[in-house]
Amino acid sequence: MRTAGILMAISSLPSPWGVGTMGKAAREFVDFLSRAGQRYWQILPIGPTGFGDSPYQSFSSYAGNPYLIDLDELEREGLLRREEYCELDWGSQADRVDYGLIYRNRFTVLRKSARRVRGRQGSDLLAFCQREKKWLEDYALYMALKEDNGGASWFQWPEALRLRQEQALARAREELAEEIDFWKTVQYLFYRQWYALHQYAKQKNVLIIGDLPIYVAADSVDVWAEPGQFCLDEMGKPTLVAGCPPDGFSADGQLWGNPIFRWDVMKKEGYRWWLDRLSYQFKIYDVLRIDHFRGFDSYYAIAYGEKTARNGRWLQGPGKEFFRVVRQKLGDRPLIAEDLGYLTQSVIELLEDTGYPGMKVLEFGFDSRDESGSDYLPYQCHRNSVVYTGTHDNDTIIGWLNTMDPADADYAKRYLRLTEEEGWNWGMMREAWATQSDLAIMQMQDILGLGSEARMNTPSTLGGNWQWRALPGAYNEELASRLRLEMKTYHRLWREK
Repeated sequence: MRTAGILMAISSLPSPWGVGTMGKAAREFVDFLSRAGQRYWQILPIGPTGFGDSPYQSFSSYAGNPYLIDLDELEREGLLRREEYCELDWGSQADRVDYGLIYRNRFTVLRKSARRVRGRQGSDLLAFCQREKKWLEDYALYMALKEDNGGASWFQWPEALRLRQEQALARAREELAEEIDFWKTVQYLFYRQWYALHQYAKQKNVLIIGDLPIYVAADSVDVWAEPGQFCLDEMGKPTLVAGCPPDGFSADGQLWGNPIFRWDVMKKEGYRWWLDRLSYQFKIYDVLRIDHFRGFDSYYAIAYGEKTARNGRWLQGPGKEFFRVVRQKLGDRPLIAEDLGYLTQSVIELLEDTGYPGMKVLEFGFDSRDESGSDYLPYQCHRNSVVYTGTHDNDTIIGWLNTMDPADADYAKRYLRLTEEEGWNWGMMREAWATQSDLAIMQMQDILGLGSEARMNTPSTLGGNWQWRALPGAYNEELASRLRLEMKTYHRLWREK
């Protein structure tokens, strides 16, 4: 069945409290999706953000981002008083997230709520902690230790804690018991709201597409708790890190800095680490997009300490065997493979072997710097694919056309028959909806016709990313009606069977 959806980070929802959350605005967005005939809501990773405020650099593969907890919902439950948060400074720009203010103020407010949870919802909290014990114990201890060490990365902690010596950990659990309880309670609050929102979306026939980064952050509980799964030295620092080689877009390539997996160790253990991680993601999402799918075929590894990605080398990934194990152990789950970037024949064969839909990004089809650009033109969008005009790593349609090479822009406008009268964004989205791709996902910024000021992320840059937010009233009835008509026109309107 041909369907459609919208890419919109939860953090980008409107809110008077500095950042989008899982409360009223999220439910209103679900209502909008339903009225607009959209089947899917694609979001960005929901883990706690770390370096650069990036959702792709999280402290945990399992934990939820405390920033996304809705304060009004806590007030409604009696876990907050309104004056405890409405008088704080959450930023002066309604269309931007001020992460500095959020960091300073959010946890002050959440600590007040956490103290009240035990008296009001103590039994539910204990049940949650027991149910999620497998990951929650390490995560809460990790965050408590991080706080106790001034926010430093775990490989800068004292040796006994860095190497997880049991006597040191036992002492930390005793001395930091109150702080550990706080971090557990925050996750309890997060997941109560997450599952309520997820259930609401299902009732409205909207499915949530989650996003799983292939790599984890070096500064994460994932690496600290199981260092043997990664290429680290005896001090806990990475020996090899991830990135992308130089190309037409970047002479130095991209240096991500995430530690590389020990695929040999993972294979000997039957890919236990990955099966646990994927199983949890399938529990919280309806569909899962795996970022950097090509890294399962081969991956680019750079020596730790290099300043650029120029001197990396390609190494062999687990390939088809890995996905056969995943399918055998977890069943045939709905996955989207982010197969963008430098693709070899073996990557193409891996995608075909798994049967997962790959991604087609129309903006790539008109960039003369990209040798594979023609692979992303509308006629190349076969049925088993997900088509985008652009993703969170691309400029908006308006921004893209205004800043790209003039010759490329003229070609795109001519090919896509774009006119200013209709709006360049609507013309390009219309071409995406018209493709054969079974699923078409548009960025909310493009539906709103915004320019480069609304770009979510510019890869390999720090500062100014992940900040865009929609203004109150942006997704209204008129816009929903227009989208619904487009869905009817291109046979993408979701209807229950």
